[in-house]
Amino acid sequence: MKRRVIIMGAGGRDFHNFNILFKDNPLYEVIAFTASQIPGIENRLYPPELAGSLYPNGIPILSEEKLPELIREYKVDEVVFSYSDVSYLYVMQKSSLVLSLGADFKLIGTETMLRSDKPVISVCAVRTGAGKSQTTRYVVRVLREMGLKTIVVRHPMPYGNLKNQKIQRFENFQNLDIHNCTIEEREEYEPLLREGAIVYAGVDYKEILKEVSKEADIIVWDGGNNDFPFFKPDLFITVVDPYRAGHEISYFPGEVNIYLADIIVINKVDTAPKENIDKIIENIKKRNKKAKIIYASSPIKADMDEDLKGKRVLVIEDGPTVTHGEMPFGAGYIYAKNMQAEVVDPRPFAIGSIKIAYKKYPHLERVLPALGYNKEQLNELEETIKKVPCDYIIIGTPIDLRSIIKFPQKAFRVYYEYKDESSPTLKELIKDWWRKYSF
Repeated sequence: MKRRVIIMGAGGRDFHNFNILFKDNPLYEVIAFTASQIPGIENRLYPPELAGSLYPNGIPILSEEKLPELIREYKVDEVVFSYSDVSYLYVMQKSSLVLSLGADFKLIGTETMLRSDKPVISVCAVRTGAGKSQTTRYVVRVLREMGLKTIVVRHPMPYGNLKNQKIQRFENFQNLDIHNCTIEEREEYEPLLREGAIVYAGVDYKEILKEVSKEADIIVWDGGNNDFPFFKPDLFITVVDPYRAGHEISYFPGEVNIYLADIIVINKVDTAPKENIDKIIENIKKRNKKAKIIYASSPIKADMDEDLKGKRVLVIEDGPTVTHGEMPFGAGYIYAKNMQAEVVDPRPFAIGSIKIAYKKYPHLERVLPALGYNKEQLNELEETIKKVPCDYIIIGTPIDLRSIIKFPQKAFRVYYEYKDESSPTLKELIKDWWRKYSF
């Protein structure tokens, strides 16, 4: 008898787990996907073109709030948890709910990693906002300097038309418009395009791997949240954050990336408390004695030189980092304080879903999260910005929001870069690995 399954997700890992383990598998009937974490991704359909022959009408994607109702109505046998960057307490509370309703609760492991005939370097993290993005850009830079055609494959962010997003290839900024990318997608793709990299993403990573392999000398997996990679890496790099010491062993599934790592980058060592760094090293060594541990910092760069002393500034930060990543601030706020600016509290001016985000994430106080998962939310973000009284706007997001939002005040962008703070450097370790791999 077929086992009835619901896959709990957030528009990424859930679809990959389905494609690898459940698609065209007669032992299972997937009743629905449920959606959480990302606003507006529910009430869609995983289309029949992607779902396979067993699902001629596709598979509904419903709000996670309906999970208990769905389990009861369809007598579900198994619920598969398939999203990331959540605490162990959160995961086990979901498990307890599912078990109380008579279904099994399941986590899927590294069996979903696809094997590539091209070498793969993965860059993953233990939490959103640890510094993975600038580390990925640095790795791409190193590989390109070595003369290797480097293709980046990004963890999925398919928040639009899933059928059209089966395979996405980005070579220039125009491709971002063609694929109707949200702010969150642009934040990941645009900085890599600036490095001259070609980026792939989408829904069907089996097919993506086939396409990438046709043109790449080497593949860089750019992880999302704190998830582990969809491709089996030949070199596994994990970035950890000493400002959230302990999270590397208490947020799912980031600890997996500690166990699997060949190189562990402890970021932000120039400003993080020493006791936090020591705690992280202790936690790493208990779990992975083979990994090489190196130190890095994330210096902040600005694209304009302005005297901000005493000036009122609105700080806009990377949405995922300061919402479900639970960081109260990012590069923009740090830069503003360093420049002795007066940071304006944006909360009284927030409208719509932006106002709801402040209620959902009460740790946010002095920064505005750059949320734009759909056109309506993007408009609400723009209207909120217009209402905030300030002299300058500091854009602390990985993308330049000036390309998609009209700012009423003078705005400039600040961003993190990667900097080695120990020897051997990450570049030296990558080159050493490549020499051994090549021969």
